[in-house]
Amino acid sequence: MHIETLYHQATSTFTHIVVDKQTRRSAIIDSVLDYDQFAGKVSTESADEVIAYLHNNNLINDWILETHVHADHITAAHYLQEQVGGKIAIGSNIKKVLEMWVPVFEIEHDTPLSGEQYDLLFEEGDSFAIGNLPVTVWHTPGHTPACATYLIEDAIFVGDTMFAPHLGTARCDFPGGSATELYHSIQRFYQLPDDTRVFLAHDYPEEGDEPLSMISIAQAKSTNAQLRPDTPLEEYVAKREARDATLAVPRLLLPSIQANLRNGQFGDVSKSGKQFVKIPVNVL
Repeated sequence: MHIETLYHQATSTFTHIVVDKQTRRSAIIDSVLDYDQFAGKVSTESADEVIAYLHNNNLINDWILETHVHADHITAAHYLQEQVGGKIAIGSNIKKVLEMWVPVFEIEHDTPLSGEQYDLLFEEGDSFAIGNLPVTVWHTPGHTPACATYLIEDAIFVGDTMFAPHLGTARCDFPGGSATELYHSIQRFYQLPDDTRVFLAHDYPEEGDEPLSMISIAQAKSTNAQLRPDTPLEEYVAKREARDATLAVPRLLLPSIQANLRNGQFGDVSKSGKQFVKIPVNVL
């Protein structure tokens, strides 16, 4: 297995490309569509880097995997599927997220609550393959109800569930989030072998530092700033909820969530051929 990681500096997001070297099959995890919120302009430079990597290495893409519905960037899943193929998949609890968020934007007409806009909804414990690489899906809620982790050989892809040790864990104050559930999800990670590689979805390095895209379970267990194996549940929940109370709304939350509920699409085109981002006022 080879893992190629690209960093999107504008949103501090990692996109991981998992490659089965034997079959030259691949999967893309947590892609990014470039979006200028001030101009309302979408572009594909970051996604095109993924496409170029696939083409330059003669890879056939099987999967476009989402760890959850992101609130800080727009997924390029739909665009990538048009360009390089692959099934778009996410955890089955996406249906809970759809039920919570679709009414906020009043987009029932073009955003199915059933999750049928995804090619596959993974249940807890489901398995599939990237070429000859076996993959197991864990539901790891807490940050959102729909968070899923992908276990591939000695690696796990955790989305926003866990961050680099100096940052700790994800926020839990989005609708459906739960610090208690996140505690149990991360304690589940800590049952994996210490040399398991943990591939992160984000890092926010200090100026001059390189972003950290991967840590080991051993590193997380010994140095995570918020949650270690011996951290009591009540202590973690209190600290996490106190921290969340100080956090601002993510800059791209409203454009990101409504587009990501549709795999990175902006909904039905108007009669004049335009697409729109809806911003509900005084709702959050």
